[in-house]
Amino acid sequence: ILTILGNSAVLTTAAKRSSLLKSPELLTVNLAIADIGMAISMYPLAIASAWKHAWLGGDASCIYYALMGFLFGVCSMMTLCAMAVIRFLVTSSSKSNSNKISKNTVHILIAFIWLYSLLWAILPLVGWGYYGPEPFGISCTIAWSKFHSSSNGFSFILSMFLLCTVLPALTIIACYLGIAWKVHKAYQEIQSINRIPHAAQLEKKLTLMAVLISVGFLSAWTPYAAASFWSIFNSSDSLQPMVTLLPCLFAKSSTAYNPFIYYIFSKTFRHEIQELRWCWGWRVHLFGTDTAAENSVSMMWSG
Repeated sequence: ILTILGNSAVLTTAAKRSSLLKSPELLTVNLAIADIGMAISMYPLAIASAWKHAWLGGDASCIYYALMGFLFGVCSMMTLCAMAVIRFLVTSSSKSNSNKISKNTVHILIAFIWLYSLLWAILPLVGWGYYGPEPFGISCTIAWSKFHSSSNGFSFILSMFLLCTVLPALTIIACYLGIAWKVHKAYQEIQSINRIPHAAQLEKKLTLMAVLISVGFLSAWTPYAAASFWSIFNSSDSLQPMVTLLPCLFAKSSTAYNPFIYYIFSKTFRHEIQELRWCWGWRVHLFGTDTAAENSVSMMWSG
């Protein structure tokens, strides 16, 4: 619910400000699309299976669930990687150079991200790698246990780990470390000035927001990655179902908190959310009964 409501607010705000969006903000929109896509395509099936205490739909739904998870997961990771690279380029360049990152360039980059993610997601369907159930039985993902039992599974997991996890994560870390160093040097140069330029403050806030989004995503997925790699080198029976379930649920939470980060750091997003709240409250007022002023007030607060 939090994922759908929060990211729907992000997309609604982006649609209202579509003509004013800057090029890097399109990646934020793409991240919201990936998050809400994961919530809509995967979470209802997982929730229904949890209530039934068994996976629903058999092998077909298992493959579908794992494919959707892999598609949107890789898309989110690569989008965060692209955000880090663009923030590094913008921070490192002069004002005139930073404007050269056009919307067309970002559109091409987003298309490449989706094609790259789709390619990796369909590879297990065409014979390289495997999808299978999680150890706790109510979710599906890459068949990590095939790492040792199959050369096919070994090559796929190793390649996926390097190209979809390690390389993007190292790129994100390197970019933000580079940004931190440049911001530190810039603040040293202007420390004698009483008033820090507004542009420098804005760049610092945008960079901090991007860092928190990336750190949150990596933190949410690290326990799941650790449990998955444990199952590579050990029997899945060596971990209790609860131990494998909690990291999976924690990883799914990564789709919910980005809108809260935007709300804290973006004055524009806060203003748009306030407008949406007032608009919804006004609609409730119109469609409600007007028998008493108290009823109108209470409906406004409900809205």
